Amino acid sequence: MADPKGFLTHDRSLPELRPVQERKKDYKELYQEFPPEKTIAQASRCMDCGVPFCHNGCPLGNIIPEFNDAVYEEDWRTAYDILSSTNNFPEFTGRICPAPCESACVLGINQPPVAIEHIEKSIAEVAYERGYVRPNPPTSRTGKQVAVVGSGPAGLAAADQLNRAGHTVTVFERDDAIGGLLRYGIPDFKLEKSVIDRRLAVMEAAGVRFQTNANVGENIPVGRLLADYAAVVLCGGSTIPRDLPIPGRDSKGVHFAMEFLKQNNKRVAGKDVSSELPLLATGKNVIVIGGGDTGADCVGTSNRQGAASVTQIEIMSKPPTERAENNWPNWPMILRTSTSHEEGCEREWALMTKEIIKDEHGAIKAIRTVRVLWDKDPETGRFNMVPQEGTEKDWPCELLLLAAGFLHPQKQGLLEQLGIGLDGRGNVLANNYQTTVPKIFAAGDMRRGQSLVVWAISEGREAAKSVDAFLEEGESVLEARDQGKLVVNA
Repeated sequence: MADPKGFLTHDRSLPELRPVQERKKDYKELYQEFPPEKTIAQASRCMDCGVPFCHNGCPLGNIIPEFNDAVYEEDWRTAYDILSSTNNFPEFTGRICPAPCESACVLGINQPPVAIEHIEKSIAEVAYERGYVRPNPPTSRTGKQVAVVGSGPAGLAAADQLNRAGHTVTVFERDDAIGGLLRYGIPDFKLEKSVIDRRLAVMEAAGVRFQTNANVGENIPVGRLLADYAAVVLCGGSTIPRDLPIPGRDSKGVHFAMEFLKQNNKRVAGKDVSSELPLLATGKNVIVIGGGDTGADCVGTSNRQGAASVTQIEIMSKPPTERAENNWPNWPMILRTSTSHEEGCEREWALMTKEIIKDEHGAIKAIRTVRVLWDKDPETGRFNMVPQEGTEKDWPCELLLLAAGFLHPQKQGLLEQLGIGLDGRGNVLANNYQTTVPKIFAAGDMRRGQSLVVWAISEGREAAKSVDAFLEEGESVLEARDQGKLVVNA
């Protein structure tokens, strides 16, 4: 540890946000420049704990104290080598990961935790600026072809790892651009698409092949993949959204969050969306059902489109503002306010939507809600939802966005034609990432259910290790990387 008193000398500090009225006018990144010396000071706050719980908090097992120390020493090359040994895409996680590593930071017991996510992003950006991130194709090829279906973070991580192992990898994406949820599910103000394209260029130069508008099971026959590829990795995501089956659900102006976000991301990218039903919040009272990150993304996008009002409602009770005692190092259930909320949003908790009210043209004009109380059963310990009499209320609404999560992957098409097993939740059943069809593997949300970007990358890496072992008679050259063995680039 270079500065044993860093956590005593410096308070936690992060880049300032651009002013609300400025950033609401565009979809550019939210944060202002942060001088490198401030990032170095933040890295000095790391205590280099004897037992670094941040490792356990991070699904990737990032070697956090070591890269913090390298940043403090201003050895950015070593910092990037350490970080990239466990994380294929730190420029993604440094922007959109909720940072469970910070929740597990030992310093966080009685102080604000180390700014790990910001440091991670800073390392990645310096690495790009200085040319440390460059194509690194394998010295030889195995002659074995692998298909990866889905180009979200799990699919990209699996493809990157398998390419490093010497296999020839083709990524199939049914949309018109690579990136999956990164491309069309996350607004540009959180992840500008140039960040994705920059990484894709490196991967392509290293030998990874990409095919867009390639919907396996429709315009790409499943039989072709099984015949032409030695292994197939399914990384299609959990794409079936949770619906709201209540009276009036068929009203015009009720849409799933991903429909809204995807169309807007296309619009921001300059793509032609004139053939689609316009999904715009401009001048409308917008209500978002669902209190998670996707709901917050709808809030930020609605504000940028010029909504008359934005309200986000959640059926669960309002979380506490402070971390519960004895919660560390677990993920704390606390109230989280995003940058989108700060831009203008009313938030309501413990509200159940009973009905969607239509106008004479069949379009939504309001929703009817009722307050609920969550009552704990003393015998089972489970909470039961109890509607409160006399609390019904109608909320004006011309655009209702459903952001209540996802159920499971799409079964129609690819999964049905493959005939692979599914678990009780409808996700792909896999043992060590291998499905019930031996040459087919699965990773990411399609296998474990809806989760974090950092979990998706971890799943892709681990699935790649299993695929490599399957193709190479039980031996995988990816083992050493996953165990944190550092190979510094020449």
